Amino acid sequence: MKGFIWGVILTIVAGIGVVLTVALTGHVNMRADVPPSQLETEIAIRAMDASVARNAPKITNPITADEANLVAGATIYRGHCAACHGDPVHQESPLAKTLNPPAPQFMTDSADMPENHNFYITQHGIRLTAMPGWENALNEHEIWQVVTFLAHMDSLPPAAQKVFADAQPGTFGSSNAAAAAQAASTPPAAPAHKPAAASHAKPHTKPS
Repeated sequence: MKGFIWGVILTIVAGIGVVLTVALTGHVNMRADVPPSQLETEIAIRAMDASVARNAPKITNPITADEANLVAGATIYRGHCAACHGDPVHQESPLAKTLNPPAPQFMTDSADMPENHNFYITQHGIRLTAMPGWENALNEHEIWQVVTFLAHMDSLPPAAQKVFADAQPGTFGSSNAAAAAQAASTPPAAPAHKPAAASHAKPHTKPS
């Protein structure tokens, strides 16, 4: 029996050694433009789902899905999420085919997880992906507004839909965009000219 146990232990250690050798000698392709294998995808999805289900707080969404919150959530989503996940106007994001693992495109692959799961993922991000944790950039109320928006993407009021009508995915609010455009179009100020008297003044010399 002891021999069997030691055999299992040695097999596990040898397997770990092989994996480490392959990884540390550069045989794992780390390119983001290479699609992940089916095995990697299945393991990663199952591991993430299990982790979120275990660690997400058992809380309910405190935000009412009224027009004001949906517009606010749409505005935050447009500025922080649309570049990776798409939006109602740009259904495939500019980065859709450049991320590994690919970011879900919410127009065709809805964020249909429980709202407390979406809150947890948005707040803390997902390791080894391009999904950041937003807790240092958005407060909890703003994160809940985004979660509420995600839950109602297929039934947005006209005011929330309008948020995306004239914007490229991943652009911030209209005031920021206007400020950036104005700054980009404003010519640099002309350098100040020295007074003529100053430009021809003789340098001060010590008396001999």
